[in-house]
Amino acid sequence: MADLSDVHRSPVTPGEDLRTIALHHISWGAILGGVFIALILQLILNLLGLGLGLTSVSATEGNNPDAGTISVGAGLWWVVSGIVAAAAGGYTAGRLSGKPVESTAGYHGLISWAVTTFVVIYLLTSALGGLVGGAFSTVTSALGGVGQAAGGAVQTAAQAAGPALPNLSNPFSDIEGKLRGASGGQDPAALRDQAVSALRDLLTGDPARQQAAKDKAADAVAKAQGIPPDQAKQQVQQYQDQYDKTVADAKEKAKQTAEMTRKAAAQGALYAALALLIGGAAAFFAGRAGAVNPTLTAPGMGTGAPARRV
Repeated sequence: MADLSDVHRSPVTPGEDLRTIALHHISWGAILGGVFIALILQLILNLLGLGLGLTSVSATEGNNPDAGTISVGAGLWWVVSGIVAAAAGGYTAGRLSGKPVESTAGYHGLISWAVTTFVVIYLLTSALGGLVGGAFSTVTSALGGVGQAAGGAVQTAAQAAGPALPNLSNPFSDIEGKLRGASGGQDPAALRDQAVSALRDLLTGDPARQQAAKDKAADAVAKAQGIPPDQAKQQVQQYQDQYDKTVADAKEKAKQTAEMTRKAAAQGALYAALALLIGGAAAFFAGRAGAVNPTLTAPGMGTGAPARRV
């Protein structure tokens, strides 16, 4: 016969065990109710923020806030509205769960926040998100029009945090313009084409053949402009120095832009994680606050006896 001396024995009755399970049973209806409240409230708050943002800029007046101020304000409004919506949804889920245990009601609020976050991410990354984005494209276009009319005062937070790579012109285009604008030579059109081609081969060709390409370019420039070979060589060297400097500046600007984008992405990820954590905590504690406080009848008392609140 098995030894039952080490078996855990519960001091409560099976009926009490069943009541404990019921107290901690999850209520998906309450969670879905909290999700809907959170989503609708966040939509309302974001529309309110959009309206307030549009009233802060003007297409006719020049005293508009700068792009950085608008971007920071929009980001803060988004975070605060998400936290408020998470708290409202958490409280709704905790209250509708009907659980008198604060921790259980809090977990209902936390799960409601998690489902809400999942729904928002799904909407932003799915085809349905594209439909939602298309529905608001008119509003986005209006914002862009106001920003252009106001002198570019309205920019998105992403554009302000990570500026796009500057629109750099072709570093050879300025040099080509100078070559074609120079006068001299017996047949300007054909000789200038040859000079442009030779100089392009020098600047963008194989570095191992640079000296030969330089001599060829100098000869072509001398014929095209009708100048001595020594002067043509000096001019070709100037063009090469100009080209190298332009390329070096472009690389440096690209590095700076990449570094700014990296920092903006890192900060954005950290701030987003912090905002989500705060939203989850707000939903949990709001759910705890929504725990019900039921009225129980003391044992041995009749139906007409006064009730005792727990």
